[in-house]
Amino acid sequence: MRVLVNGVASQGVDVRDRGFQYGDGIFTTLRSVDGQPRLLAWHLSRLADGCARLGMRYPGGGLLSADLRALGDASGENVIKIQLTRGIGGRGYRPLTEGEPTRVVSRYPFPAFPKAYYHSGVSLTHCRTPLGINAALAGIKHTNRLEQVLGRAEWADEYQEGLMCDTEGFVVEGTMSNVFMVKSGTLETPLIDRCGVNGLMRRLILEVAQASGMAVRERRIRPNELASADELFLTNCVIGVWPVARLDSKTYGIGETTRMLSARADEWQRQEARSW
Repeated sequence: MRVLVNGVASQGVDVRDRGFQYGDGIFTTLRSVDGQPRLLAWHLSRLADGCARLGMRYPGGGLLSADLRALGDASGENVIKIQLTRGIGGRGYRPLTEGEPTRVVSRYPFPAFPKAYYHSGVSLTHCRTPLGINAALAGIKHTNRLEQVLGRAEWADEYQEGLMCDTEGFVVEGTMSNVFMVKSGTLETPLIDRCGVNGLMRRLILEVAQASGMAVRERRIRPNELASADELFLTNCVIGVWPVARLDSKTYGIGETTRMLSARADEWQRQEARSW
């Protein structure tokens, strides 16, 4: 692991930092292959948008790109995490509008996911922990992840992911992923307008599907509707696309649509990364 805090090698932040004190910040996680970060422009744009929505100063894509280069080259596959907080702002919830943001850029070895997750699919369960509805935070990958932490604590290793619903019972996402289903040739995914993270791999899959001529729908989905799906899969920027083989007692085949979208999204990312 290698970590830069405000461009300097470090293993910690000031305990007065609002990110530590209040979870007052945002982050994004991306995949890097042989030193080439995937979807970097999209990640930087998401950070800028998150800062704007939370009223935080955005340090700029140029500075963050310089931090990434300062991490040094790394062969093979790695995971890069970029975290931005409102910085040191004193006690109390009221944020200081002129505070200097803290930026943390870190690189980790890529997780050794079994190949079977991609070829044979993964197993899911439904989480009991609900996601609170708050449109003001919907879509943002902010640093308040307690709902996901509690959801992930509900199982050990018998499942690879858990699906989370909002307080009205609609499916929103996995604890670390977005969810898609294919039904009668249409690609469907939950709306991310009241809670949840609008993942960049989710965005890429939607764009690839539309470019391929598929019908696409974002809507509210009840858990029981997933049982009638022809295909089910999960996405995020680290795992890519995981086909779902089982959701509790329901089994699914690994469909051609899932494989096609995964392959086209991967090719799109390889082409985009060459500009780094």
